[in-house]
Amino acid sequence: MDMHSSGGLTPEQTERVVAIAMDLAREGDTGQLVEFVTHGLPVDVRDPAGNTLLMLAAYHGHADTVRSLIRHGADPDLRNDRDQSPIAGALFKGADDVVAVLRAAGADLDAGTPSARAAASMFGRDHLLAG
Repeated sequence: MDMHSSGGLTPEQTERVVAIAMDLAREGDTGQLVEFVTHGLPVDVRDPAGNTLLMLAAYHGHADTVRSLIRHGADPDLRNDRDQSPIAGALFKGADDVVAVLRAAGADLDAGTPSARAAASMFGRDHLLAG
């Protein structure tokens, strides 16, 4: 599946590929997801709700997938259409290991609604953002 090939994919095929990739991100299937990205799927591609692969992996608690996506150039701060950041989503879900990965990647703790700081405070997880 080379998305850069001269023939390219039809809009329907592209939509299907993106949907499959989003499922892989939700499931934390890092290996297959990285294959999609190395074969030309934009690492910051979005679903119809504006979620990136990284957002879905973070929200579903897949720290290794998040780490791998960041290694492949994913932006840790891209917010979805509801202005939610990946790190705030991880805090909401209690995915402490994902929060640690995103912090190490320099995620913005003040971006989004609620921001990561506000979410941490709301859910009693301030310690995750300290230090």
